[in-house]
Amino acid sequence: MPSLKYICVKEFETMNKIALITGATSGIGLETAKRFASEGISLVLCGRRLERLQTIQKELSSKVKVHILNFDIRNNEEVVAALHSLPREFSKIDILINNAGNAHGLDSIQNGFLDDWDAMIDINVKGLLYVSKVIINSMIENKSGHIINIGSIAGKEVYPNGNVYCASKYAVDALTTGMRMDLNEHGIKVGGIHPGLVETEFSEVRFKGDKEKASKVYQGIKVLQPEDLADIIYFVISRPYHVNIADLVVLPSIQASANIVHRNS
Repeated sequence: MPSLKYICVKEFETMNKIALITGATSGIGLETAKRFASEGISLVLCGRRLERLQTIQKELSSKVKVHILNFDIRNNEEVVAALHSLPREFSKIDILINNAGNAHGLDSIQNGFLDDWDAMIDINVKGLLYVSKVIINSMIENKSGHIINIGSIAGKEVYPNGNVYCASKYAVDALTTGMRMDLNEHGIKVGGIHPGLVETEFSEVRFKGDKEKASKVYQGIKVLQPEDLADIIYFVISRPYHVNIADLVVLPSIQASANIVHRNS
């Protein structure tokens, strides 16, 4: 049984907190929202799919306060307008989970498509920056906050045909380190979590809606589930203030590196 001291620290760190999660309509973002709600953390959920946001809001509002923001993270004007529209009760963001991201295509550099490159850079890098800039200014005023950037093993190791996607995730890794340095004096914690294979809509987006091709990525192997990452994200943000988990790589047991995966068949 955990000690009373541990319980008090845990409750103090999560009580009356508000978390903003981007890419909250599916996968890691959705499961993190559910986990945070179960721990009593109020939510600002962001995404492009309004109907999904409304469904999630209805589901989680019985547990905590939930506000939704419907915008395209690639559009800075939309981002700024949406975040500045937050009601007073949701305006002090304690936790920012920069989860929105995507991969488009799996082509060699010479065969890549400009639209795919733009989508990955605009969402994975520029979108993260757009959201962070607004929230960071508020956190600096409050002299507190915790930012978690969801990266990828692709931000630690380049793999064949990963070129621009890997570059975007390397940028996320570098930005996480830069944020941590710049915001240290303001009492803001910053960390990065870098998953390997996770069974989400990721591959379906990468293969442009080809569900059969996407399913083969996970066929016959046990990979990470969004719930696994939600547990880890909650663990990271619920540490006492003096503890900052700065950089964390998470792989399924069958994966040894970005492109080494043990398959039984």
